[in-house]
Amino acid sequence: MNSSSDSNAKGNSASSDWADEELSGGVFADPRHGKRLHKLLKAITFGKGGSMPWSCQDWASIKAAYRFFSNPRVSPATILSGHLNATRKRFEAVCGQQTVLVLHDTTEFVYKRKKMEAIGLLKTAFMGNDSQGRSRLHTLCGLLMHSSLVVTRDGVPLGLAAVHFWTRKKFKGTTALKKRINSTRQPIEGKESRRWVTCLRRATRLLAKPEAIVHVGDRESDIYELFAAAKQERTHFLFRTCVDRLTGSQVRVSALMAEVRVKGLHRVEVQDKDGNTALAVLELRYRRLRLLPPEGKKKRYPELDLTVLHAEERGTPENREAINWKLVTDLPIHSRQQAIEKLNWYALRWKIETFHKILKSGARAEEAKLRTAPRLVNLIAVLCILSWRIFWMTMINRATPEADPRVALTETELLLLQHTGKQSKALQSETLSSLNAAILAIAKLGGYLHRAKDPPPGNFILWRGLARLTDIQLGFLLAKQLVGK
Repeated sequence: MNSSSDSNAKGNSASSDWADEELSGGVFADPRHGKRLHKLLKAITFGKGGSMPWSCQDWASIKAAYRFFSNPRVSPATILSGHLNATRKRFEAVCGQQTVLVLHDTTEFVYKRKKMEAIGLLKTAFMGNDSQGRSRLHTLCGLLMHSSLVVTRDGVPLGLAAVHFWTRKKFKGTTALKKRINSTRQPIEGKESRRWVTCLRRATRLLAKPEAIVHVGDRESDIYELFAAAKQERTHFLFRTCVDRLTGSQVRVSALMAEVRVKGLHRVEVQDKDGNTALAVLELRYRRLRLLPPEGKKKRYPELDLTVLHAEERGTPENREAINWKLVTDLPIHSRQQAIEKLNWYALRWKIETFHKILKSGARAEEAKLRTAPRLVNLIAVLCILSWRIFWMTMINRATPEADPRVALTETELLLLQHTGKQSKALQSETLSSLNAAILAIAKLGGYLHRAKDPPPGNFILWRGLARLTDIQLGFLLAKQLVGK
């Protein structure tokens, strides 16, 4: 993906308003809701990271926003319908050239409210010990979100393919319940973990080309029902495991993998807790095994022939944990190169955690003051679109730095960057003939120093730069109106 045409496929070309294209495929019960969403997204884009009053600026707009979020006919599904459609189009533009990954993960949003029942319970947090040495626990209220992010092998996010929100009414006594009930024998339909199956199915059906997708998840995705669902949807998966499952030979996976000789080495650069870089040598072992479903579920789910891949670091590193990845996939592995390919795919799983970090730290989703869960999830759905956009601009620049800057920026934004550069010593030498030059100019507005050893500008530097560019653009548009009068 080295051409500007590929860049256009990965993200909508920046016309006069990128939100127009991103929301054009949205489906609402009332067309006015779509128009209000468009205005809201523009307002929140202008007020990146600010509160609702900061973004909307006047009382009438703020009231309209609150009515939108509290409308029972508006939901995350309707808000994200246009974005999901745009994600599918971007996927279709690149899926013929490469395998595309769908990253799955769950995140929490914590809120402070007097009436916690209006939002829901999240978990109990340890607050230290009292004077008598007893543990003090505090109940947190909040929401949980499971999201499925589509990315290319270059790490460019194409957009969300599925999102699932939920909250908890109670969780007291669940630890004691686990002592009496074997959770592996309980139907997944009654568990929170069903979200993995739900989102895998939604994402696969949205993209409509299951053979071109590989679903990726961390150890929480080690769910046999999820493996079976992927097989039923005829799609592929690569999950990290935490359960030592029984195989068709009635021997555990760990015992059979211990018999496998090292089939190759892979060297990777890693950082310790102090940020120092070191070279880690991984021993690769892989084997095709038949896995059995959990006891009590053998009538519902079939035995599966899967590939188990272990990557274990040699020696004991200092100041960090040793790498020990145990992965399972339905794809065959016949060589060291194929094994390394799967490891590289799994390493991209961190991209969805970066997306969640942007959503919380950049869009400040946890600072929202809305009082009920339905209103909050609607707001978070809007913030998901903006957070994706910031993430996409960062990664598209790294994947195709020589692309036309118009794939991400409007003519007005490029004009303002060029004129701002003439006034700033930090930007004077920049010509905005490429996407990289334009992104670099934005990053410098956000405080990026561009020293020789500095890494490429990240999401939060870019966010600050875009916020400043937004202010400059607002002043420019106001000046044009005043001069016109």
